[in-house]
Amino acid sequence: MANPIRPFTTASEAIGSLYRLRQFGTKLGLENPRRLAAFCGNPEQALRFVHVAGTNGKGSVCAFLEHIYRAEGYRVGLFTSPHLVHFGERIQVDRHRLGDAALVALVNRVQEALSGFPRDSHPTFFEVVVVMALLHFHQSHCDLVIWETGMGGRLDATNIVTPELSVITNIGRDHQRWLGDTLEAIALEKAGIIKSGVPLVHGLPPGEVCGVIEEVARNRKAPVSAVAGDAVDQAIAGRELGLQGRHQRQNAALAIAAVAQLQKRFPVSETALSAGLAGTNWPGRLEKISLKGRPVLLDGAHNEDSMNALCDELESRCREQRCGFVLGVLEDKAVEEWLPRVVERARWMRLVPVQSGRSLNPEGLARLIRGIDSSLPVQTYESLEAGLDGIGQEAGPIVICGSIYLIGEVHAQLDQRGQAPGHAALNDWGVARSPGNR
Repeated sequence: MANPIRPFTTASEAIGSLYRLRQFGTKLGLENPRRLAAFCGNPEQALRFVHVAGTNGKGSVCAFLEHIYRAEGYRVGLFTSPHLVHFGERIQVDRHRLGDAALVALVNRVQEALSGFPRDSHPTFFEVVVVMALLHFHQSHCDLVIWETGMGGRLDATNIVTPELSVITNIGRDHQRWLGDTLEAIALEKAGIIKSGVPLVHGLPPGEVCGVIEEVARNRKAPVSAVAGDAVDQAIAGRELGLQGRHQRQNAALAIAAVAQLQKRFPVSETALSAGLAGTNWPGRLEKISLKGRPVLLDGAHNEDSMNALCDELESRCREQRCGFVLGVLEDKAVEEWLPRVVERARWMRLVPVQSGRSLNPEGLARLIRGIDSSLPVQTYESLEAGLDGIGQEAGPIVICGSIYLIGEVHAQLDQRGQAPGHAALNDWGVARSPGNR
């Protein structure tokens, strides 16, 4: 007889077990998450979803939708990634993050199911977390789940659900190793969330990439609503938005269009719609904080489109005044595509590592910057904490950006409760390594 599985009793033990799943790296495919969900009773079949994919803006659209439906009184599940400080931020019900007791119970439940998998086809960290989220939302009796893809769409573990509505925010270059080198190839992967007969809302302007998305929708007989150009201004005219920045207008317009598509099944009053849009908060998106006695802007921009949006906003806010940048980047990001734009806006740069096995060495980043502008003051540091030392004496606007993981490190420093051991490492689930090798 097989030895019984010893259940975990503490959150630290549960987090440790999730950490060990990093050894299985990244795998795209639906067989394992479907099988794991089946072992757990297929909780997704009792839930209703809005499935959101895209290169940028997914989290913001999800945040707008969550706030709107919660303002109407629905019980709303929210699944996003990565987390900033605490793992439980990934799985929220009515904006309450997953607590320690629920975390332990979910990990124990999934651990039982994992015993049925051979090691050579073991589910990955993300696949396990997806099923944990489904279980929690089912147990919490959510009326609607706002469901963000992890990477891509077609083979992303979140794609085991059949939603009430699919949303594709935009298409840009990111995760090319997994999704393809062209915008058309990436679009085809994102379009994989489109289900037969399920309405689609997207934010793509007319063109070849939009054509890829809409052809998939036609083939699957999915009604399409496009929100781009003048339609964005019309949708949000006269409305107050809780998230700042020109690019957030597009995200808000997509959320409004999504609500309109679901109005018959999930009615929302104009009062709730307005309150939800105005009350939306989403950390790390043009977020203003006070750090070392100075106002600082945090933004998770990390690829060409998001960095362009950040720089556009800085040009609007700061005019000719250049900014000081604290920058930390992952090595798998195509920094050459956006770095010149940031350098153009910079007064100085402090380069720091990101808490990740994929962090780009600050010295290597410094060489790239000096190749663009050898006169720009650039300093490298061994840690974010060192890079922030003395920042209160710096003149002019200050921006911290380059990775959402870096923004999480800043929040961990601001959070008096601190970041529990292992939580930051769980954002680095895509790095395959052996258990205990850190």
